[in-house]
Order: sequence, then structure tokens, then C-alpha cells
Amino acid sequence: MSSSLSRPSYSSSSRTSSPFFPNHSSLINGGTRRSLSFLSASPQELCLRSKRKSVQSSVVLQDGAVVVTNSSPIEKLKDGLLSVPSQEVVAELGGGEHESTVSITVVGASGDLAKKKIFPALFALYYEGCLPEHFTIYGYARSKMTDGELRHMVSKTLTCRIDKRANCGEKMEEFLKRCFYHTGQYDSQEHFVALNKKLKEHEGGRLSNRLFYLSIPPNIFVDAVKCASSSASSLSGWTRVIVEKPFGRDSKTSAALTNSLKHYLEEDQIFRIDHYLGKELVENLSVLRFSNLIFEPLWSRQYIQNVQFIFSEDFGTEGRGGYFDHYGIIRDIMQNHLLQILALFAMETPVSLDAEDIRNEKVKVLRSMRPIQLEDVVIGQYKGTTTKGGVTYPSYTDDKTVPKDSLTPTFAAAALFIDNARWDGVPFLMKAGKALHTRSAEIRVQFRHVPGNLYNRNSGGTNLDRTTNELVIRVQPDEGIYLKINNKVPGLGMRLDQSHLNLLYSARYSKEIPDAYERLLLDAIEGERRLFIRSDELDAAWALFTPLLKEIEEKKMIPELYPYGSRGPVGAHYLAAKHNVQWGDF
Repeated sequence: MSSSLSRPSYSSSSRTSSPFFPNHSSLINGGTRRSLSFLSASPQELCLRSKRKSVQSSVVLQDGAVVVTNSSPIEKLKDGLLSVPSQEVVAELGGGEHESTVSITVVGASGDLAKKKIFPALFALYYEGCLPEHFTIYGYARSKMTDGELRHMVSKTLTCRIDKRANCGEKMEEFLKRCFYHTGQYDSQEHFVALNKKLKEHEGGRLSNRLFYLSIPPNIFVDAVKCASSSASSLSGWTRVIVEKPFGRDSKTSAALTNSLKHYLEEDQIFRIDHYLGKELVENLSVLRFSNLIFEPLWSRQYIQNVQFIFSEDFGTEGRGGYFDHYGIIRDIMQNHLLQILALFAMETPVSLDAEDIRNEKVKVLRSMRPIQLEDVVIGQYKGTTTKGGVTYPSYTDDKTVPKDSLTPTFAAAALFIDNARWDGVPFLMKAGKALHTRSAEIRVQFRHVPGNLYNRNSGGTNLDRTTNELVIRVQPDEGIYLKINNKVPGLGMRLDQSHLNLLYSARYSKEIPDAYERLLLDAIEGERRLFIRSDELDAAWALFTPLLKEIEEKKMIPELYPYGSRGPVGAHYLAAKHNVQWGDF
């Protein structure tokens, strides 16, 4: 292990006897205390935790009061909140300057992800007062660029979308003044040494905390981490690295990547980001289940017939064909996004809302899953089509970066099973595809029909065994939760209809929902790991999908073609029917 990294020690979170109402003063590193409650709050309320200097510790009491105590960095060191510094570090801190600063380096700053998601998310956090008082943002990439050119590039993507306040332009100018650029190679120690020198200048002798966001191709992750750890990590505070997917292509490559990263970083310094875990409705899964008595008793094979995880995009690869053809829809969406949501959905009640307790339960779900059988999988690939209006849409292989004989699936549907007492025999159906008729992501819970339903005889022709109760959690767009119930149509007769009890977020809440990257970046800065993937989670996920992917590729399985803009391959319906299920989005 490299000795250049600071490795903070963590004290255990305080807990109450109930996992539903945790002690709100759960402790994380760097002397920061943060409520781990899933309950929704406004951005201003959430960011109160960040509006303080590191020389203060704040505790949120159960009655909502906030107690702030002042303590010096030395006292915090004695309490084990920071790693013990060397004499060099103490000297570096200087006389009386004990405030902390956060330096955020976006590695790959000239790429689309950085421009479209990372910088806008950081600005939104700054706009809402969620970033610490002292922070610096550095863009790092191979492109030749000045600070001014970076600021111009970033300014084009910034919006004040969360709150349309009058000081939007002023806030943008203040934010951009905190943004700087450094040109360098990702495998150059010399260039990272130069970056380190610039970071120190901005840190001004304060307690240094550094976050590196690797918005770069996975084949250069290790090179960048090696250089950052040895040449640009913090000597006085924490150093953390956010790693974007894909985390390998299979179990072997994933394990190799993990082992390489752990040669330079500790596990608690690695933040594997899956932005779907930062979605508001995915965050709400645990609240919906664990804090509503009407749902938790029903959350089992006794009452649930099947669960569906549906992801669809209404566009094709559009310039990402080279990347996508190397991975395909199963690796790109199912093995990470949908499987992570499944694990959150199906897990047992955790001991607390502490990150490790939640991730422990997710791992148990993944390890309980039955190997996926090839006969329980359908793959497809979109083909070109011309609409009635004369608009022509290309096929997947029309993309110039995709081989003409490519068998890479752009659609996949699969039936998965969890072999444990709660879920034995319940099919969990996944469906994901590109170039479909709509853009959406949702979870559908279909409950069993009512045994011996009295109203089947006079339901007005409605088959109540088919119109079962269904709970729908719409992740995107138009975030909402609704429950399908059977209801009597008003009138003198007895005619039944299926109606919705609907919670539409845009109608219920005036605040715009923050982007997932905002939540995840704030969590990484504050050391909260609940929504990031642990290495054993990743191992278990790949162990489930690697044999299937290997079999598909070795047998050169030919995907079923489906028209661009359609609902996908017909085979997906046969797969659902095989398990006595109807897709809920039809």
C-alpha cells in the first residue's frame, strides 16, 4: 500500500433500537456529522450540514435542534476523527490556520460527462450553499486549455434550475472564479506533481481534503489513481476517488481493476458511482417500505406475484456506438443500474441506516440469487425504420463506429429469482432497451389476485384476476408513485374499474428534484458511502451475470430485431408469459 495517502479512521455510528428512526448524529470522517435519514428535505435543509467550518462539529438532535461545538484539529485527532498526521503535516498546517478546504479535481474535465453533469452538479451544490466555505475545483485533462477557456466551457452548461433566484448570474461568476484548469497526461507523475503544487497554493495552509472524480475511460483508471495517490493526495486530511462505471466487463476484469485500485487506495477511499442510486425515487424505496406499515407486511412472496424493473430509452447509441458495442445493454444497464435497484428493493431490514448495514443486506440479496438461465433471457437489436410521416431512423449497425455484423444486444429482458425465504418463487423481471417507443425507468410491483374474489361474478366483464393491485414507482421522467386499485364506478349498477391513487411529485412538491449527481457528489464530499458500491457487492453482481454473458458470446446468440421506436422484441412477451406475468407498461 502506498504510504502517501491519509487513511481516516471511522468511529461507529450511534444507533437507536429501531432501524426506522436512527440517531440523527451518525458520525463520519473529517469531523463531519450528518443525518443519515432517508426522509426528504429541501436542499437548504440538507445543506445546513455543510455550512460550517471544519473546526466545528454539529449534532442534530431528535427534536431538530442543532448543537454546534468548537474543537481544534488536535482535539479531533485525539478523538480519532482524522488520521494521525506526521510531523511534516503538522508543520504544513502552520501556526493558527486550522480551517479545512476541499479541493475537487475533475479528471477528464473536457469530456461530455464533466461538461453536462459534473460541473453543473457542483454549481447546483454551490448555489444551494452545500459546498464548504473553502473549496477549489480543478479541471484536469490532456486538452490544452486556460482557466478562462475552462470557465467559458463550463458556463455554457450552468443553470439556476433549482431556484430561480435573482442572484443567479452573481452566483455563477463566484463559482467560476473557483474553477481552474491544469493540462496533463493521466499517467504522468510529473504532471500530477504540478497539479499538487497548484492545489497547495489554493489550500493556503488549511487542512487539506481532496476529491478526485475520474471521468475518464476505465483503461486509464489505474494510471490516474497511481499518479494521484503518490503525487497529489492530501497529507493532512482525507483523499477520495470517485470511479465511474463500467467496473470491468466480467468477474475477472472487475476483480483485476479492484485489486489494482486497492494497491493505491483503501476500500473506504474508493467511491464507485452508479448515478441511478442517487435518483430521488430510488432513494425513496426504503422510506416507502420501512416507514409505511401498509407495505412492509406485504413485501414477500405471500402477496407479491412478480416485480418488474423496466428501463427504456427513445434514442439509439448516437455517437456512443464504439463504447456501447464493447459492452452491450446487459453490462451497461442491467448488471449495475437495475440490479442495484433490485437489491435495494428486496433486501431485509438493515440494522440501521448506516452505510455498511445497508450494503451488507444488499450483498445478501445478490448472493442469494439463482444463476440466470439462458432460456430466461431474450436479447434484441434495433433495426432501421421509416415512420408514416416519412422520417427514417437508422439501425444499430448503421452507426459508423459499429461493425456491420455486430451481435451486441441493444435490448435485453431476463427473469431472475432470489432463493430465500422471503422471495422464493417470485419472478423478478428486468427489461432494458434503446431506441424504444418511450424514455422511462420504473419499478412495478404486481400483487397476487384476491382468492375467491366475490366480485368476479359481477365485475362488468372485467377479469379481476388480471387487474391485480399494482404499485408503480416511476423513477423518471415525471417522478411519481401510484397504486392501482379496483374500484366501483359511481352509479346504481355494480360495475368495477381500475383506478390510481397517485402521488405525482411535480404536483405535490414545489421544489425541483435535484439531479442524482448532486446527491452523490455531496455524499462523496461528506464521506457518506450508502449510495456507492462496495467491492463485495460488485463481485456478487458480476458473479451473477458473467456466466450468462460468457454463454451468450460463446454461442454467438443472434439478437431478435425490433423496429426503432417500437416496444421491443416480441420474445420479451413470451418470456413474461412463461412466468405467468404481463409486462406492466403495456
